[in-house]
Amino acid sequence: MKNYGLIGAAGYIAPRHLKAIKETGGTLSCAYDINDSVGIMDSHFPDAAFFTEFEQFENHIYNSRSKGVGCDYMAICSPNFLHKAHSAFSLRAGIDAICEKPLVLNTSDLDDLERIEKETGKNIYSILQLRLHPAIIALRDKVAADTSGKIYDVDLGYFTSRGAWYYASWKGFEHKSGGIATNIGVHFYDMLSFIFGPQKTNIVHHRADDAAAGYMEFERARVRWVLSINRNHLPAHTPAGQTTHRSITVDGEEIEFSGGFTDLHTASYQNVLDGKGYGLDVVRPSIETVSHIRTAAIEPNKGEQHPDIAKVIGG
Repeated sequence: MKNYGLIGAAGYIAPRHLKAIKETGGTLSCAYDINDSVGIMDSHFPDAAFFTEFEQFENHIYNSRSKGVGCDYMAICSPNFLHKAHSAFSLRAGIDAICEKPLVLNTSDLDDLERIEKETGKNIYSILQLRLHPAIIALRDKVAADTSGKIYDVDLGYFTSRGAWYYASWKGFEHKSGGIATNIGVHFYDMLSFIFGPQKTNIVHHRADDAAAGYMEFERARVRWVLSINRNHLPAHTPAGQTTHRSITVDGEEIEFSGGFTDLHTASYQNVLDGKGYGLDVVRPSIETVSHIRTAAIEPNKGEQHPDIAKVIGG
C-alpha cells in the first residue's frame, strides 16, 4: 500500500485524486489547503491529518519521514502558479509528485524542476489523462497504422461557460493560471501531439481574457482551434440550455470521448504505480505550446480559422 499526501484538498479536482488514491489501493495520510471546506475527505480517508497552515503541513511531512512513515507520493491539486513550488517541495522532502495539469506555466520552470529531480533522485509525474482514453488511443493507433503520409484536417472547439466568479478567482489572472489556452487547453494540445506527432506551426488568431483561437500544424495534422469560457460564444447549433460545447472532428468525423472521462485519474495513478507515468520530457511540448500562445503576435490572416471563431472575435 502506497502512502500519499495531498496539497490542494479543497480544490475542484481534488475529489478525483482522492478517488484515484483509494481505487488504486493507496492511503492518504495528510492533506493541506488554505481553505477548510474539505468534508469530501470523509468519504475516502476520514483519518487523514489535515492542515490549513503550510508550515504545519511541512513539519508533519518531515516528522513522519523521520519516523519511517513518510509519504511515497504527493498529489498536487493547487492553483497552477503554485505547482512548481509544491512539486519542488515534494521532491526535496523525498517524495515523488503527481501533479495536475498544467504542470508549470513556463518552460524555464521545467528546467528548474529537472535540476531538482537530478539533485533529489525523485520524480514528478503529470496528469495527462486524455492519453489513456480508449477513443484517443484508438485514433492514435489508426493514424500510426496509416502509412500513406496523409495529413489530417482537425477542428477543435471547446466552449465551457464560466460565471463572473472565474475572473475574481486565481483562474482569472494570467500570471496565476497562464490564461485560457493554458488553463483549459493544455491537455488538448498534448492530446494532439500524442496522436499526430510533433508540432511544426503555432499561429495565434485571437487572444483575450475569455477566449483564444489559432491554427497549428503537426507532423500528421492541420488543426483549427478555438477555446472560450464566455457563454455568448457558444455556437448557434448548441442545444438549448447546454452551457458547454466540445467538439473535435478529424476529416469531418466527430471524435466522441465524453464517456469514461472522469475515471481517467484512476488510470493515471495506476500508470504511475506501474512505472509508466508521464514525466517532464513528455510534458515539455505542451508547455512550449501554451507559452508561445501567451506571447505570440496575433496573426488572424495566417493559417486557417476555426469555423466557429466569428462570434468569439466579434465579442
